[in-house]
Amino acid sequence: MEIRRKRHGLIPYHTTIMMLILEAMRPRQWIKNFIIFAGILFSNRFFQLHDLLIVCGAFIIFCALSSAEYLINDVADFEEDKRHNLKRMRPIASGKLSCPTAIVAAVILAFLSLFAAFCIGVWFGVTALGYFILILAYSFVLKHVVIIDVLVIAFGFVLRAVAGGLAIGVAISPWLLICTILLALFLGLSKRRHELVLLVDDARHHRPILEEYSTYLLDQMIAVVTSSTLMAYVLYTLSPRTQKEVSDKLYLTVPFVLYGIFRYLWLVHHKDEGGSPEKSLISDKPLLIDVVLWALCGGLILWYSHR
Repeated sequence: MEIRRKRHGLIPYHTTIMMLILEAMRPRQWIKNFIIFAGILFSNRFFQLHDLLIVCGAFIIFCALSSAEYLINDVADFEEDKRHNLKRMRPIASGKLSCPTAIVAAVILAFLSLFAAFCIGVWFGVTALGYFILILAYSFVLKHVVIIDVLVIAFGFVLRAVAGGLAIGVAISPWLLICTILLALFLGLSKRRHELVLLVDDARHHRPILEEYSTYLLDQMIAVVTSSTLMAYVLYTLSPRTQKEVSDKLYLTVPFVLYGIFRYLWLVHHKDEGGSPEKSLISDKPLLIDVVLWALCGGLILWYSHR
């Protein structure tokens, strides 16, 4: 059996390939799929074991779908990623993982996850399929269209939230969907800004769409989305439907949202971060503590309101 030498000994070749595939699947970015739990959380069905297990399954399905998309996207961006300061270290861009192997892994992941999605429910399966088609369209066409590129990413988050509700048969509040798309736009625009600042003059060679943006334009768009996100969340907590069906004390979580947005803006402008939201969340302790406190505060409010 062919083997490759690693730091801690000899690892079989097929094991090395599996490790490279797992790395290319970007498990750290699975955190983005936690939006699927919004439906069960804000419908106060989180402690119903049957529903919780279904949503956990939905979460795994979307993690697999997003990983399949990452593999396909990295194959499509192979040449551009090789010239990127950070992305050139990825398994596919570095040549450690071949493009055919990545495509086979992506097809298997997509087929199994979509099959499982339709087993949960027809509408959940349709939503998962729609999400996958949308992301495929983004990888090959829509990411080259200015403004549409970030809107598609944001709409992908909305589909995740909707799918989480469909999995257990609950409707998602329109205000919550608006908050989701605005927050996703905020993160997407911040990522575009980070890429533009990081690559400077070489930006258009790595990602041609960056030529259509400027830091000034992105800052203006981020400012609009930031204020809109905060106002949408405030209105969601104060809406009659939320106060009746969820809690009339949810507005107490607004300070955590306000600090979280401001802290992330500080990281974007003073620490040149924003290219990887999940990395910022894990590595920046004040931001992580804020998110944990928001979750704890929201959880206590929901528990007290429905006990």
